[in-house]
Amino acid sequence: MTASLPSTRDIMANAEWLAHRYDPGHDAVHLRHVRRARHAETPFLTDQHLGEDDAPLVLRRVDAMLDAPAPAPIHFLFHSAYCCSTLLAAAFDYPGVAMGLKEPVLLNDLIGWRHRGAKGPDVARVLDEGLRLLARPFAPGEAVVVKPSNIVNPLIPALLGLRPQARALLLHAPLDAYLASIARKGMWGRLWVRDLFGKLLREGMLAPLGIAPDDYLGLTDIQVAAAGWLAQQRQFQDIAMKLGDRVATLDSETLVARPGDSLAALARLFGLALDERAIATIVNGPIFARNAKDGADFAPGHRAQEAQRGLELHGEEVEKVAHWARVLADNGGIAMALPNPLLA
Repeated sequence: MTASLPSTRDIMANAEWLAHRYDPGHDAVHLRHVRRARHAETPFLTDQHLGEDDAPLVLRRVDAMLDAPAPAPIHFLFHSAYCCSTLLAAAFDYPGVAMGLKEPVLLNDLIGWRHRGAKGPDVARVLDEGLRLLARPFAPGEAVVVKPSNIVNPLIPALLGLRPQARALLLHAPLDAYLASIARKGMWGRLWVRDLFGKLLREGMLAPLGIAPDDYLGLTDIQVAAAGWLAQQRQFQDIAMKLGDRVATLDSETLVARPGDSLAALARLFGLALDERAIATIVNGPIFARNAKDGADFAPGHRAQEAQRGLELHGEEVEKVAHWARVLADNGGIAMALPNPLLA
């Protein structure tokens, strides 16, 4: 006999029922049962990583919201990709203090819905309710730290506007490191940056760079990567300047070099009770000792060795494109070092 599902009230009170997708055609929320341990094992909250064997539980949005509990405090890790954001989100899975959600697809669905012509007020309403569904704590007193996919970055002003108490980190990789990372990922990395380029173009984020549209098809893959980096860097710069101490900025090399200091400063920004012992436990534990995406062990210096190998293979291309990008940045007033650094 198949066990019956718990009531809608019990489901919505249980953070193990992840608000996974939004279906605008039926105005419905899809929920997946994801235990906390599964979050720790999973790099991204996508069907690819969660598995597609279990059918989601589908609720009308109004029914889900009717039984949704009061939300926990929510904060954000925004990023421009390939900058250790998954690792950092995993570090906030600390029972009793916080839970990190790694790229919930529900937010991707909303940016896609907007691209398909959804009206702004409709997207804002579902975004507000979606944040409430994501901010269900696993334990009393916990905050929720959400790391959206970077394709959600155009919604950062709306996300922070809807949650005025939220704080955010804007995390990025330095330009040269980012370009080398894309180059050494081969075809898939190059396809990914072209897909991102198209999304940023749709959002109007490439226009301020001063690249003539007629020149887009003539850009190399690494130039496309650099243009995407510049567009996101400009957005982060603008947000940091407008929102002041609500946001802080950090680059991946500083995070890797100073993980304890970075976590301590970020805990203060988010108002989380992570003391020195807790931070030492996280930094010296498995999270910082393995690749956050595939779980492979990271020996000391491994990340730096991989970066150096990428530069050795693609150094000439990366160097020339980085110089080109810096000229665009100087002309457009885009800072290589963002304001409001998390660490002095």
